[in-house]
Amino acid sequence: QVQLVESGGGLVQPGGSLTPSCAASGFTFHYYVMKWYRQAPGKEREYVAGVTIVGGRKSYADSVKGRFTISRDNRRRRMYLKMKDLNLEDTAKYDCKAEEQTGTNEYGGQGTQVTVAS
Repeated sequence: QVQLVESGGGLVQPGGSLTPSCAASGFTFHYYVMKWYRQAPGKEREYVAGVTIVGGRKSYADSVKGRFTISRDNRRRRMYLKMKDLNLEDTAKYDCKAEEQTGTNEYGGQGTQVTVAS
């Protein structure tokens, strides 16, 4: 059974840090490009960051560059999003997505809530 399970969200003050993670099972993790998305209340879902199969290339939305770092551990079948200098605009539900390099399959998780508030 394919599963992507996010965890590690929570409530943090502005300027704080969090590192959500995404645990994968039921598919060949290292064949998939991994991405983080987020959706804030009343806003469209937006791309946050992505990492290639072996982690050699990473991309970020302009709004998080320099503050967020995406990484993956293929042995543990996990992806991470290290977030620092969080601000109110980072409040959203963060979810992970797996996209097979061939484009055949893709999977998504349910998300983890990140709330930045003083």
